[in-house]
Order: sequence, then structure tokens, then C-alpha cells
Amino acid sequence: MSPLAGKVALITGASKGIGRAAALALAKDGASVVINYSSDSAAADEVVKTIGAQSFAIKADVSTIAGVDQLVKDTISKFGKIDILIPNAAILPMKDLEHTTEEDFDKAFALNVKGPYFLVQKAVSHMSAGSHIIFMSTTLCTASTVTPPYLLYNSTKGAIEQMTRVLSKDLGVKGIFVNAVAPGPTGTELFYKGKSEDLLKMIAGFNPQKRIGTPEEVAATMAFLAGSPWVSGQILRVNGGMA
Repeated sequence: MSPLAGKVALITGASKGIGRAAALALAKDGASVVINYSSDSAAADEVVKTIGAQSFAIKADVSTIAGVDQLVKDTISKFGKIDILIPNAAILPMKDLEHTTEEDFDKAFALNVKGPYFLVQKAVSHMSAGSHIIFMSTTLCTASTVTPPYLLYNSTKGAIEQMTRVLSKDLGVKGIFVNAVAPGPTGTELFYKGKSEDLLKMIAGFNPQKRIGTPEEVAATMAFLAGSPWVSGQILRVNGGMA
């Protein structure tokens, strides 16, 4: 039997990048998967088509409480439960202290922090003992190579790591496991956008393996956590030894 057979996974931002790779990995392991997206219905439909009948796409703005509330309600209406919750949707604003506006700050924290926080709040009553919540952080929270323009983004991911740590205690009494995956540089469409070959070579050079990770490698770690019976409260740095 597939390790996740009969499980239901809800993944935000699942039409592209790491979210898409996670959806495919969990489906391969037998899970039914809800593909959340914000605007690109064609990309979401492509993921559903690839997975097949065990998947379902839901458009929702997960930077709002109304959006996450509706997403959970639609998931329960379709599948009746949630076993694996992956709040993956996020933005990466390149803003140092001097150039951050209030609008930048509010937009980043709405999607990267408020959305995951209240998605868990809305979903947890539909999650039974043995369920898993997998947050997304970043290796840049600990990497010595971090530069000032990552200030705003890293601030949001620092919040995610504290949510992971504390919620593992809060929800652990209900038998729900809470972890986070913190990728290093990962070859998504968003990551490659606007980067020169020289810059990509420099970034790859920070890694002892001299390459950039793939979404599938990060997704494999997420699939591991989704089926783990005794890992909770951990931040897994998935970066090939970079940091």
C-alpha cells in the first residue's frame, strides 16, 4: 500500500514551483491533494490533470482570513478531512530596511505569516491525531551569506519558525505534528527569473556540491515529514550542506 493512501493534503501555492512538486510527490505516495492557487488557473489545472481524479483545484486568496476560511470549507466539502496541511504560498520581496514601505511590510506579512497562521486555525478542527502541518521557511534564516535585501522576507520566515516551534507544543497534545522545511536556493521559475548566468554560478558556488537544489528534492523531504510518526517541532534545512 502507498504510504499516504487515504490521506488528504491541502497545499497552498501548489500550481508552481515547490508547491507543485510537493503536490506531485504526495499524490505519488497515494494522497488526495487540494491544489490552491491565486490567479493562474491554467497552471493549477495542469497539476490536477497530471495527478488525476485524486486532486482538486481551489482558487483562494490565502493572504486573507476570508480566503483561508473558504479554502478549508471547500476542501472539507470535497474530501471531508485534512491530514496534511502545507501553507506554501509566499512572496519574496527584496527589501532592505531603507526601502521597505508600510505597504511592502503589510503585503509580505499578510501572505507569508497571517495566511499560514489562520489557515492552521481554520483547518485544525478537521485534523485528527497523526496529521501533519508542514510550514515553509528558508535556509537564509541561518545562512551567513544573507544580504540586506532579504530583511523583510527573512522577518516573515523567522515568524514561521517560531510558529513551528510553539505550535508543535500546542497541537502536540492533539497528536498533530508540526514541522517546517527550510530550503536553500532551489531552481524554481521564480528563483531563476532575472538572474544572470554569472549570478547563478556564484549562488551554486556557495554549496559544497556546487549546484542549486531542485523542487523535487525539497518535495521529497516534505513527503518524508508527511508520513513521519515521531518528528515534530523541527526546522529541516534542505540545502545540500550549504548552511
